[in-house]
Amino acid sequence: MTQKLVAGLEPPYYTAVFTSVRPDAPEGYAETAVRMQEIVRDIPGFLGYESARTPGGIGITVAYFRDLESLDGWRLHTEHQAAKAYGREHWYDSYSVHIGKVERSYGYERE
Repeated sequence: MTQKLVAGLEPPYYTAVFTSVRPDAPEGYAETAVRMQEIVRDIPGFLGYESARTPGGIGITVAYFRDLESLDGWRLHTEHQAAKAYGREHWYDSYSVHIGKVERSYGYERE
Protein backbone atom coordinates (compact mmCIF):
# COMPACT_ATOMS: atom_id res chain seq x y z
CA MET A 1 0.00 0.00 0.00
CA THR A 2 1.24 3.49 -0.84
CA GLN A 3 1.86 5.80 2.11
CA LYS A 4 2.79 8.98 0.21
CA LEU A 5 0.55 10.52 -2.43
CA VAL A 6 1.81 11.50 -5.86
CA ALA A 7 1.51 15.29 -6.05
CA GLY A 8 2.79 18.25 -8.00
CA LEU A 9 2.33 16.80 -11.49
CA GLU A 10 1.87 19.29 -14.29
CA PRO A 11 -1.02 18.30 -16.60
CA PRO A 12 -1.62 16.95 -19.06
CA TYR A 13 -0.56 13.44 -18.13
CA TYR A 14 -2.17 10.02 -18.21
CA THR A 15 -3.42 7.57 -15.62
CA ALA A 16 -3.82 3.82 -15.68
CA VAL A 17 -6.33 2.81 -13.00
CA PHE A 18 -6.11 -0.89 -12.17
CA THR A 19 -8.92 -2.17 -9.94
CA SER A 20 -8.89 -5.80 -8.89
CA VAL A 21 -10.39 -8.46 -6.67
CA ARG A 22 -8.03 -11.15 -5.39
CA PRO A 23 -7.31 -13.11 -2.20
CA ASP A 24 -5.26 -11.22 0.39
CA ALA A 25 -1.96 -13.11 0.00
CA PRO A 26 -1.74 -15.37 -3.05
CA GLU A 27 1.51 -17.28 -3.43
CA GLY A 28 4.16 -15.40 -5.40
CA TYR A 29 2.18 -12.18 -5.67
CA ALA A 30 4.34 -10.02 -3.37
CA GLU A 31 7.56 -10.93 -5.17
CA THR A 32 6.01 -10.22 -8.57
CA ALA A 33 4.62 -6.89 -7.34
CA VAL A 34 8.11 -5.82 -6.22
CA ARG A 35 9.54 -6.79 -9.60
CA MET A 36 6.79 -4.85 -11.44
CA GLN A 37 7.59 -1.77 -9.34
CA GLU A 38 11.26 -2.05 -10.33
CA ILE A 39 10.36 -2.34 -14.01
CA VAL A 40 7.83 0.49 -14.18
CA ARG A 41 10.21 2.91 -12.43
CA ASP A 42 12.63 2.45 -15.35
CA ILE A 43 10.02 3.31 -18.00
CA PRO A 44 10.80 6.80 -19.40
CA GLY A 45 7.80 9.03 -18.62
CA PHE A 46 6.63 7.07 -15.56
CA LEU A 47 5.65 9.63 -12.90
CA GLY A 48 4.63 7.50 -9.90
CA TYR A 49 1.78 5.44 -8.50
CA GLU A 50 -0.61 5.10 -5.56
CA SER A 51 -2.10 1.86 -4.32
CA ALA A 52 -4.59 0.68 -1.69
CA ARG A 53 -6.32 -2.59 -0.81
CA THR A 54 -9.30 -3.38 1.38
CA PRO A 55 -9.28 -6.32 3.82
CA GLY A 56 -11.95 -7.90 1.60
CA GLY A 57 -9.59 -8.13 -1.38
CA ILE A 58 -10.50 -5.10 -3.51
CA GLY A 59 -7.42 -3.24 -4.68
CA ILE A 60 -6.89 -0.04 -6.64
CA THR A 61 -3.61 1.09 -8.15
CA VAL A 62 -3.33 4.35 -10.06
CA ALA A 63 -0.16 4.77 -12.13
CA TYR A 64 0.79 8.12 -13.69
CA PHE A 65 2.55 8.55 -17.03
CA ARG A 66 3.69 11.66 -18.91
CA ASP A 67 2.24 10.49 -22.25
CA LEU A 68 0.59 7.58 -24.00
CA GLU A 69 3.94 6.36 -25.36
CA SER A 70 5.29 5.84 -21.84
CA LEU A 71 2.07 4.14 -20.78
CA ASP A 72 2.37 1.83 -23.80
CA GLY A 73 5.98 1.12 -22.81
CA TRP A 74 4.60 -0.25 -19.55
CA ARG A 75 1.63 -2.04 -21.11
CA LEU A 76 3.82 -3.77 -23.71
CA HIS A 77 6.79 -4.64 -21.47
CA THR A 78 7.35 -8.40 -21.81
CA GLU A 79 7.69 -9.11 -18.06
CA HIS A 80 4.58 -7.04 -17.35
CA GLN A 81 2.62 -8.95 -20.00
CA ALA A 82 3.78 -12.26 -18.49
CA ALA A 83 2.76 -11.12 -14.98
CA LYS A 84 -0.68 -10.08 -16.28
CA ALA A 85 -1.21 -13.47 -17.91
CA TYR A 86 -0.08 -15.30 -14.76
CA GLY A 87 -2.33 -13.08 -12.63
CA ARG A 88 -5.40 -13.85 -14.74
CA GLU A 89 -4.66 -17.56 -14.41
CA HIS A 90 -3.71 -17.70 -10.70
CA TRP A 91 -4.39 -14.56 -8.64
CA TYR A 92 -7.28 -12.38 -9.74
CA ASP A 93 -10.98 -13.12 -9.43
CA SER A 94 -11.57 -10.06 -11.64
CA TYR A 95 -9.98 -6.78 -12.66
CA SER A 96 -10.57 -3.70 -14.76
CA VAL A 97 -8.26 -1.13 -16.30
CA HIS A 98 -9.22 2.47 -17.06
CA ILE A 99 -6.94 4.83 -18.98
CA GLY A 100 -7.52 8.56 -18.61
CA LYS A 101 -6.02 11.89 -19.58
CA VAL A 102 -5.65 14.30 -16.66
CA GLU A 103 -6.25 17.91 -17.61
CA ARG A 104 -6.42 19.41 -14.13
CA SER A 105 -4.72 18.36 -10.91
CA TYR A 106 -4.46 19.82 -7.41
CA GLY A 107 -3.96 18.64 -3.85
CA TYR A 108 -3.61 19.50 -0.20
CA GLU A 109 -1.14 18.45 2.48
CA ARG A 110 -1.33 19.44 6.13
CA GLU A 111 1.94 20.92 7.40
